[in-house]
Amino acid sequence: MDVYRHIREAVSALAISDRGLKLFGANGHGYRFHSPCSESEIVDFEERHGIALPKDYRWFLLEVGNGGAGPYYGVFKLGEMDDGHEEGPWKEGEFVGRLRDPWPHRAEWNLTDDELAVPDGLAGEELDAAYEARDKKYWDEALVAGAFPIGHQGCASRDWLVVTGRDAGQVWHDARVDEGGLRPYERADGGRLTFLDWYLDWLDEALRTFKIQLPR
Repeated sequence: MDVYRHIREAVSALAISDRGLKLFGANGHGYRFHSPCSESEIVDFEERHGIALPKDYRWFLLEVGNGGAGPYYGVFKLGEMDDGHEEGPWKEGEFVGRLRDPWPHRAEWNLTDDELAVPDGLAGEELDAAYEARDKKYWDEALVAGAFPIGHQGCASRDWLVVTGRDAGQVWHDARVDEGGLRPYERADGGRLTFLDWYLDWLDEALRTFKIQLPR
């Protein structure tokens, strides 16, 4: 069975089994997909940013939907992300880095404990300045160059799809909001998850949760 057809059928089965939207994040996407992208919409995005979307994600946009049902609170529409309240367009250089630059990380990354710490004994404007300096370094757009957000787990905990560089196609988790840095999603054998791997991992676990069996 075509994997994208399987995704649609599996999500439809979940919508029937989980009418109360008890699965984590289901109240955010409601097991619904947005209408698929057109080829021209995708080409326009790729040309505007000077990148090529990973093939599995590109086919998802074309064959399944432009975001919607998916891991945690769902998959963002192409070119959109959450701002803490609702989803809307992002711009390069404003939280999202330059997409045509390569993703800068090869392994899990975080600031050191010393870099994350704020010196003791500060108060008032000095304390504010120390936090501002740390946050400026920690949330530098260059740290996520070559990728864009594809979903969130709530409370500014997001997942990013790498589109440029040696790790293009992989999905990374951004836990900087909890001082947890950036890390790739990996299988038990250490292999990195692509967009489709990341999506199907969520889907398979959701189907197991509701004891739904479908042919793949």
